[in-house]
Amino acid sequence: MFELLKSRRSIRKFQDKEIEKEKVDTILKSALLSPSSRSRRPWEFIVVTDKVLLRKLSQCRDHSSAFLEGAPLGIVVIADSEACDIWIEDASIASIIIQLSAQSLHLGSCWIQVRDRNHSDNVTAESYIKEILNIPAKYSVECIIAIGYPAEEKKAYDLNDLPYKKIHNNSF
Repeated sequence: MFELLKSRRSIRKFQDKEIEKEKVDTILKSALLSPSSRSRRPWEFIVVTDKVLLRKLSQCRDHSSAFLEGAPLGIVVIADSEACDIWIEDASIASIIIQLSAQSLHLGSCWIQVRDRNHSDNVTAESYIKEILNIPAKYSVECIIAIGYPAEEKKAYDLNDLPYKKIHNNSF
């Protein structure tokens, strides 16, 4: 796990290569195994492989989400905000499980934050996505995870550069 965490970096450039069904299934099963408060499992996942939809979703925010258009897979992480008061935490945990699962399969990924972000001056990113994907009102959109074979290389984290001063023992 430690090696996986050291090597996982946000990837925004992807090869024009489809992800094998077995790998997608492994990622989704991993997401379904994600822990949640009181096992409420408020999260759900919308798997997007359609290029037209990926292009539309890539416009959910300013240019910071444009790279989604080049990904062969986007997983939209939503949650039933009525099912659990900490749906944000549960959806976030599932999202990082998706990213770590992708990394373990030699795939790159990048989190696109949706909750509390805007599509335009008067439309939220969430509203924009909910309309495109026909998401019912009771669901909230946490993020989109872009996934694909990396078309860029990033070095693993250097342990000497970790912010060790952020670790406190027994008190602040």
